[in-house]
Amino acid sequence: MVNFEKRDNVEVATFTVNKINALIADDIRNQIVKVFENANAKLIIDLKGVEYIDSSGFGCFLSSFKAARNNYGILKFANAEPSVKALFETLKLNTIFELYSDTDTCLRSFR
Repeated sequence: MVNFEKRDNVEVATFTVNKINALIADDIRNQIVKVFENANAKLIIDLKGVEYIDSSGFGCFLSSFKAARNNYGILKFANAEPSVKALFETLKLNTIFELYSDTDTCLRSFR
C-alpha cells in the first residue's frame, strides 16, 4: 500500500493504490507515523497516481503532520493529481501543507 525509498536523507512515500479512504487511512497513518518516531525525520508523500482522497485520508495526513511536528520532523507533498490538488485547495489544506509539483523540486526544498 505504501512504499518508502530514501533519497538524499529524505524518505519518499509512494502509494500502490489510487484512492485513500476510510478503508485504508489508518494503515497508511500507522506506516507514516513510524517514520516520525525518529527525531528530525523528513518525509515526502508522493501522491502521483492517487486520484481521490476522502476526509479520512486527509485526517490521516493531518495526524501524520502533527506527529512530524511533535518530533521536529518535516512532512511535504509532491505530485498531487489535479483533482487531489483541487481538494487540498478547497479544504484550505494547501495553507497547512507544502505542496510541490514534482518530487525533485520538493527534495531541493529541504536544502
